[in-house]
Amino acid sequence: MNVTLKIFRFNPEVDKKWHYETYTLEAVETDRVLDLLEKVKGYQDGTLSFRRSCAHGVCGSDALRINGRNLLACKALVRDVGTTITIEPLLGLKVVKDLIVDMTKFFENYREVIPYFVNNSPLPADGKERLQSPAQRERFDETTKCILCGACTTSCPSYWGHESYLGPAALMTAHRFIFDSRDEAAAERLEILSETNGVARCHTVFNCTMACPREIQITQAIGELKMAMITGNLD
Repeated sequence: MNVTLKIFRFNPEVDKKWHYETYTLEAVETDRVLDLLEKVKGYQDGTLSFRRSCAHGVCGSDALRINGRNLLACKALVRDVGTTITIEPLLGLKVVKDLIVDMTKFFENYREVIPYFVNNSPLPADGKERLQSPAQRERFDETTKCILCGACTTSCPSYWGHESYLGPAALMTAHRFIFDSRDEAAAERLEILSETNGVARCHTVFNCTMACPREIQITQAIGELKMAMITGNLD
């Protein structure tokens, strides 16, 4: 079949304004959008710029707006998105070139929530690792699946209006550590989340949940953070 790609283009070195360019190529229904981008770059227009790495839905580097939805290009199949495909960069972040956006602010917000394990207590007397029960692990297992692709945060209307809003990805990371029974920085993280640009900016739109390529229940996780802030209960 023939597939038509309408791709957002912007090169700050030569363009005063962004525009779209259209490409037509042969494809099969099981081709991924990433495959089509590679074909355009390799055989039609070598100036096209986009991010990709593993191409297996693990690294999260190729998150894009595809037909108006945030998706990973390596997971979006032609049979699911159709033969006329509009491809754009993620919203809410500055475009560096074509489909590449500046993730600096995204990762600054991520670092705000102390995105690492904190435990300053001595190790158990037997010298073994700090243990937790299956139930304790299950409490935060869902949010360990985040790959930091940015699809959730850049689908959020609150983030579009306030780039200093921590955003769903950072809040998920906070959830992963706050509910980890071995971590000792939950109170500090909850204090950070209580600031103006923390969970208060979440209006439960559910865009983030729908955009997540790992099918994480992000809105539910943010709701659990709100409840923890109110009750102080981490169980």
